Amino acid sequence: MTPRMNYYKAAPDTMKAMIAAEETTKSLSLPEALRELVKMRVSQINGCAFCLDMHAPAARQAGVAQQKLDVLAAWRESPVFDDRERAALVWAEALTRIEQTGAPDAAYQRLAAAFDERERVELTFVITMINAWNRFAVGFRSIHRVRTDQDAAA
Repeated sequence: MTPRMNYYKAAPDTMKAMIAAEETTKSLSLPEALRELVKMRVSQINGCAFCLDMHAPAARQAGVAQQKLDVLAAWRESPVFDDRERAALVWAEALTRIEQTGAPDAAYQRLAAAFDERERVELTFVITMINAWNRFAVGFRSIHRVRTDQDAAA
């Protein structure tokens, strides 16, 4: 795969705005582990290897268990996810696939049962941001670097 362009160089002001919005997600009340878990699931759905490569280490550093990352694509069948994680993942999938789902009431009801209003807005913002990043990375064919054994040891 060949990158199509360097979007940071092509439109630096636009990318500064994206980075500023992303920085905002770091100060939200939602736990970092939950934010990273959602970013991983959305990136799986969107097929964004660049973002998966970036957020897997970030998720582990935020305290997401490796087992959760290992079974994330099949989270519905796994007992390792709690009610809040499940509600967040349902909402993330509904919004990421909005053309198919229309953000159904059942997904929102599950979200509302697990998160207060502020958290629902914050979670929706996190989902929106990772979807935007996925579209940049997939659309312009961003390529993650290949890690070596020395990287894993560091």
